[in-house]
Amino acid sequence: MSIYEASPSPWTGRMLSIMRIVIGLMFITFGTMKLFAYPPSPVPGVVPVPLVSQAGIGGILEIVGGILIALGLFTRPTAFILAGEMAVAYFQFHQPTALFPVTNGGIPAVLYCFIFLYLMFAGAGPWSLDAAIARSRHQETVPADGVGRRVAVEV
Repeated sequence: MSIYEASPSPWTGRMLSIMRIVIGLMFITFGTMKLFAYPPSPVPGVVPVPLVSQAGIGGILEIVGGILIALGLFTRPTAFILAGEMAVAYFQFHQPTALFPVTNGGIPAVLYCFIFLYLMFAGAGPWSLDAAIARSRHQETVPADGVGRRVAVEV
């Protein structure tokens, strides 16, 4: 194996799943901080936010989306929506205060945006509900002939 070739290791997909789970669980805390003031915000007096507000909708997206990402359920469409949320969060709240993410506090928004874009293309990995659903659909195939070809059976 070369450092220039893709890894044939089974741990590549497993680490994608582990990363997805950790990212999802961490992302949930941004929503719970906004909606339930837990964990406590580093900015005092800002939370909890009204549920019917832009920040409240963001908190709902972060909790529900974080749960779906952690479970690996509907990962690609969820990641697409969350990447958009993070792009809006960055350009609306962080970028106007300063040009660079390191000076405007937008590093988490940028990182989450690109991680979710990656998950949108990479999928959830083998340890996910998406993968379990895909496996169950593949088990619905039966041999069509003695040559080993398989066809899908309508259920």
